[in-house]
Amino acid sequence: MKKFFIVGLTALTLFFGSVTADAARYFMQGDAKGSSIPYGNNLKVGKYAQADDAKIYYEIYGKGKPIVILHGGGVATPYDMGVFIDELKKNYKVIAVTTRGHGRSEIGHSPLTYEQKANDIIAVMNETVKDEPVQILGFSDGAYTAYKVAEMYPDRVERVVAIGAGTLHAGYFGDKMSVADMEKVDKAFVDYHRSIMPEPERWQEFYDKFAIFWHKMEVGEELFKNIKCPVLLVVGDEDDHAPVITVLAAHQMIPNSRLSVIPKAWHTAYIDNYKATAAVVYPFINANLKDLTPSKKVDYNDKAIF
Repeated sequence: MKKFFIVGLTALTLFFGSVTADAARYFMQGDAKGSSIPYGNNLKVGKYAQADDAKIYYEIYGKGKPIVILHGGGVATPYDMGVFIDELKKNYKVIAVTTRGHGRSEIGHSPLTYEQKANDIIAVMNETVKDEPVQILGFSDGAYTAYKVAEMYPDRVERVVAIGAGTLHAGYFGDKMSVADMEKVDKAFVDYHRSIMPEPERWQEFYDKFAIFWHKMEVGEELFKNIKCPVLLVVGDEDDHAPVITVLAAHQMIPNSRLSVIPKAWHTAYIDNYKATAAVVYPFINANLKDLTPSKKVDYNDKAIF
């Protein structure tokens, strides 16, 4: 399977109802529907934060302690995370960010790096929560961004939920992505995405940068050992983007972490098996910070210890 950091596929058609062609949509969702709110394209509440050379789009829902929601990469918007936003906005101030180059956020002209992506999120946080620490719930590309924000700005991040993001070696992902290929697979999504992008003519330019960025990406101990806040790692047992073994490795490297493997779930574990994912994510989010002590890291059973 080609790895596109895509969100959706057939599991969505089992989970949701019907939707019109011009509504907010997932990639390859068919006739499936997520939330009734067009997250990522709700102009009634949408705002922009200036982050270096790009305007980053975000929406705020609810009141309470702040939690930042970060969607996946490639073919994604905050709408994909609607199942979480719908629930969390009942008790939290939810800040749903559209990351650089996606949806209504601008692409900019500087090189794509995780330092840049982290600073984009800080720019939004500076507009919405000032110095108050936040929780971050991120999926895939959004989870890696959450890791980087937590590493670079430890005083700004209280805890992280990372879904589908483990160690990574250069070359695991291919070095090419094509809007034309995406259009062959799901023209309705591509048409929708083009309709909300501020610079649709630059979409392929962004894909060129995005593919090379991921093709060269290395993620390992250098990052994970420096994340000091509590982290919940969640992964589907059939995830081929972030295989379980890579997420387990990340868990072993992060000082204060715990791990949950979701059964019968692909990369989009929170959609493929929402009930199991919710059962671990919400208790972690709602827990008192002092109670989020690290899981004991047990070594391999390759020597006698009993």
